[in-house]
Amino acid sequence: MSIKIIKGEGRSWRPFRFPPRVRTAAELTDSVAGDPAALQRAVADGFQEGIDKGYEQGLEQGREAGHREGFERGVEDGKAVGREEGRVQGRRAFEEAARPMDALVERFERFRQEFEQARREQLLELVQKVSKQVIRCELTLHPTQLLSLAEEALAAMPGDQEDVRILLNPEECTRIKELAPERAATWRLVPDDKLALGECRVITAESEADIGCQQRLDSCMDTLAEHIKAEA
Repeated sequence: MSIKIIKGEGRSWRPFRFPPRVRTAAELTDSVAGDPAALQRAVADGFQEGIDKGYEQGLEQGREAGHREGFERGVEDGKAVGREEGRVQGRRAFEEAARPMDALVERFERFRQEFEQARREQLLELVQKVSKQVIRCELTLHPTQLLSLAEEALAAMPGDQEDVRILLNPEECTRIKELAPERAATWRLVPDDKLALGECRVITAESEADIGCQQRLDSCMDTLAEHIKAEA
């Protein structure tokens, strides 16, 4: 159905068509009530139309869900990749920044070890100097202690103790004879210019022993040095 719409005198006109009226289900049923085949076709067409619409809607919904799922998965994958790259870059940056500190720590550790070594050497040197002074003072006051050391050495020496000679520094030999003449007379004391103060050698027909203070001091210092090194 169409009508003419006149815009006015001297103006053009065009026909206007009304859209077809949508037929309701009742009208469709009435139109095919007397034709079973037509009714069956109408039902089949409606069913097919419903399937097509459902398929289109399902396809659209599936497409939207797929896009949404793909976007979310892409976001998660991107976050994971970003975190890994950030971790690698952060570690690389930390290593670059820590390299000067590592060198500083290494130099400090080397300095500490050298300082400790020098301190141990100075400590050993101090102990040795003090020990020498103590021994010298002790022997100055009691030079007869060398005879006691000689007697201990003879008791531990193998073989017959015949033709025993005790070699001493001349100065100490003289002082021992002055301070303990009776005791000195029981031994053959032999002055030896090659021996320093505090040095003493015991010689028998079969063996010889160095019982000097320096030898004993060196032995003690070696033991002390080993002990200090073990604690370092």
